[in-house]
Amino acid sequence: MIAAIIAAVVTLVVAIIVIAVVFALRNNTKSSNVSVKKDVRSISSVGVKSSLGNAGGHVGGSTQVRTGSAQRPTSNPADNLKSRFVAMGVLAAGIFGTLTAKLWTMQVLSSDAYRSKADDNQYATVSTPAPRGYICDANGLPLVKNRVSLTVLADVEAASDRDVVQRLSAVLGVPYNVVRQRIQDATGGAQSQRVVASDVRLRDIAFITEHSDAFPGIKTEERYVRDYPYGALAAHVVGYTGSVTEDGMKSVGEGRDVELGDDMGASGIELQYDRLLAGEHGKRKVVANADGEVVRVVSETQPTKGSDVYLALKGPVQYVADRELAALIAPENGTIGTGSGVAGSVVVMDLRDGGIVAMANYPLFDPAEFTGKISEDVYAVYNSDEAQKPLFNRAISGSYPAASTYKTFTGLAALANGFADMKRTWTCGGSWDGWGTGQEQMCWNHSGHGTLDLRGGIVQSCDVVFYQIAHDFFEASSLSGNPSPTVSDTALQDYLAKFHFDQYTGIDLGGESVGIIPTPEWKAERFRNTPEEAAWKGGDMTNMIIGQGYVLVTPLQVAVAYGAIATGKLLKPHLLKEVRNASGDVAATHKIETAGELDVPEADLAFMRDALNGVATDNADVSKLLNEQGIDPATVACKTGTAEYTDMADTAWFACYAPVDDPRYVVTCVVEHGGGGSSVAAPLGAKVLAAALASDAAAEEDPAAGMGVIAGSTGKVLEGAGAATSGGRTD
Repeated sequence: MIAAIIAAVVTLVVAIIVIAVVFALRNNTKSSNVSVKKDVRSISSVGVKSSLGNAGGHVGGSTQVRTGSAQRPTSNPADNLKSRFVAMGVLAAGIFGTLTAKLWTMQVLSSDAYRSKADDNQYATVSTPAPRGYICDANGLPLVKNRVSLTVLADVEAASDRDVVQRLSAVLGVPYNVVRQRIQDATGGAQSQRVVASDVRLRDIAFITEHSDAFPGIKTEERYVRDYPYGALAAHVVGYTGSVTEDGMKSVGEGRDVELGDDMGASGIELQYDRLLAGEHGKRKVVANADGEVVRVVSETQPTKGSDVYLALKGPVQYVADRELAALIAPENGTIGTGSGVAGSVVVMDLRDGGIVAMANYPLFDPAEFTGKISEDVYAVYNSDEAQKPLFNRAISGSYPAASTYKTFTGLAALANGFADMKRTWTCGGSWDGWGTGQEQMCWNHSGHGTLDLRGGIVQSCDVVFYQIAHDFFEASSLSGNPSPTVSDTALQDYLAKFHFDQYTGIDLGGESVGIIPTPEWKAERFRNTPEEAAWKGGDMTNMIIGQGYVLVTPLQVAVAYGAIATGKLLKPHLLKEVRNASGDVAATHKIETAGELDVPEADLAFMRDALNGVATDNADVSKLLNEQGIDPATVACKTGTAEYTDMADTAWFACYAPVDDPRYVVTCVVEHGGGGSSVAAPLGAKVLAAALASDAAAEEDPAAGMGVIAGSTGKVLEGAGAATSGGRTD
């Protein structure tokens, strides 16, 4: 700005000086060139005759010229030409003066700026992609790493050389038009080398290298792409990457250096910690001509690998969870419907710090399919409702009726509000009609459980016990028309909220859903367009208290809530353990976080822990399952659950933690439309719990002990999978 002002002032001064000089010279010239006649006193005309005759007039005697003062000057014909030359001189002087001032400004005042612009026009800096950091389990076992991909690159001008394009097409086995299109693709930058082919055979690379004269502008290079040594293991946790597009550039977070064509996290940990995993680009400074073609490489710096992210996951535990879930649901050729259920999820959390030790889902996807460009057919399967949406992370986003796993928390609510105690008993005859409507609500055991106290109601998962408790809540509130209510209309819901069933857990993974604790207000809002259904009724209470009706939870929320029963703390679940830089040094470590102490009397917690332990020791089926896995039932606290649907098979639940005296791990399992909790989900949970308890000792010997490759979903589903079956519900 300052240089421009100075230039303008200098130009103006020079122009004024030039014009002033020219006008001064012009005035001097005029005064010396004016022609004036001298005075003439008399001129004799004697002897001068006229040849005009009479027509021309007669001249006789002498002719006299008047004298007196000086005569008017007569103009010189050359004066007009001289004026024009002067005007042209002024114009030329102004032009050359301006050019001189401008030249002086460029050469002296702004020389550095113009030199920089000239260099920018001559040189171009092209980025080289950096290898991403590894994603490892808690013991350093790489779950996602990089592999070398032999890559053929081309300068942009190679697209105009028909012979080169044809040779590349023949060697690589790629159609001519495709090769040319890839070379013309400028998404990576105008002067950047274009990727013609990745994962090229070594012999093809050798041929191009040996015949470099036949491939001008073509380069071969080793690049890094994502590698998944265990296939689809923990796919929903680690996620996948994708190439950055122009639209994707708009959503790049602050501090992330991204260029078109880079690999960037698209889901899971790859997305959550993309900034850490991404390395620093290499820089390749080149000289380009006026057509943008690279003439020579001036300098080149190598890219820096991104930081490694260590997760709380334990590879062997994750492997067991993924393997057993797939074997349960799709045991024959990966076909859903050949086993139990259509989908499912398993969550394992470390109760010492909230770390997620395993997070499995089925069906699941293969992240390797996203390396490069995923085919449209595969992507369609991964998003298909018929294939049960393999991309869907059910552990954090799936919402299910909690079924009898909810009784742990509604039982505590009964103790807190005086509708249950250590001595009170109830009698179960297999059904209940406390509302007097003539429409009985059935217990899962149609034969009845007989007389039970609250502990027995938990151990036997008796519905009748909890129907009566729900009835007491309703009648004691104003919802029943009670003129003197002793509890609030949402006393039960308020207690359930202590376990954060209506809040996000805050896990460091995108896409989490929140559960629903239905209230009269919530129902009125949901059915605002159908007022006849909006009123809160007694049946809503009896459904809610056994985890049915409008109740929804996620598997992760159930894990956190059972962890709170075990420890008295609402832990904040997390996947990140630590971050290590390119040198292998620990750069960051996750700190243990809680959502606070659980606001429940210790005596009530002790009672419920004992009741849950009773499920493991007193329920013959569950006790047998634990023994088969080498687990002493006396060390386990657990609860089964079976959610009923009107048009689909039951959904099975199992939640447990161990050891009861020193809780280390909590496990929750859900199998969509798979059957009863005891028969379907409990065996799965027992196997995963055994793997978790054994993981600490095994890690010291071999972090990858017993691990193998997990396959992604095939997309195959038998017709009628998950349909309702007869036989009644079992808990």
